[in-house]
This record gives sequence, structure tokens and C-alpha cells, in this order.
Amino acid sequence: MAIIPIQHIEATPGVCGGKPRIAGRRITVQNIVVLYRYGQWSVERIAAELNLKRSQVHAALAYYDDHRDLIDRAIRESGSRVAHNGTSSNGHASSAH
Repeated sequence: MAIIPIQHIEATPGVCGGKPRIAGRRITVQNIVVLYRYGQWSVERIAAELNLKRSQVHAALAYYDDHRDLIDRAIRESGSRVAHNGTSSNGHASSAH
């Protein structure tokens, strides 16, 4: 059985601090996780607001599932939380609007 890597996710030194992100975009996995978990946005809303395909959002959430400890730590360290209106307390997710 072949293992297929998660498509749509890349990490590039010097881009978004080297954090994993949607390929070709400056939207990090962390941004998507904050919107999904703390902002309680649906996959469809994230895709629509950030001009992404649903498969890209699902790929970010799958990457998060595989690297939960690392990304949760980064969220805690950055203080990223989403307010009720969908913007983050530190501006990280506010680019969604």
C-alpha cells in the first residue's frame, strides 16, 4: 500500500515564518484551525471567505490532525483566538474578511 502525502500543504523557510500553509498562499494551517475550532466556522465558510477550495481546507485540517501538538502549541504561544465576529484577537485570522 502506498502512502500518499497531504496535497495542498507546503512549508517554505521565510514565508509565513516557515509555518505549514496552503500551497501558493499565505494562509497557514494555524489560521484555518483557529477559524474552524475557535471561530466555529464551517469548512464551507472558510473556503468561501478565504477563496479556497474545500479540499484545501480539508487538507489543512488533515495536516492539523497529524501535527496537533505542534500547531496547538503555536496557537497557545501566539494567543490566537477568534472573537465572535470571526476576527482573531491578534489579527491572524482577520485576513479572512
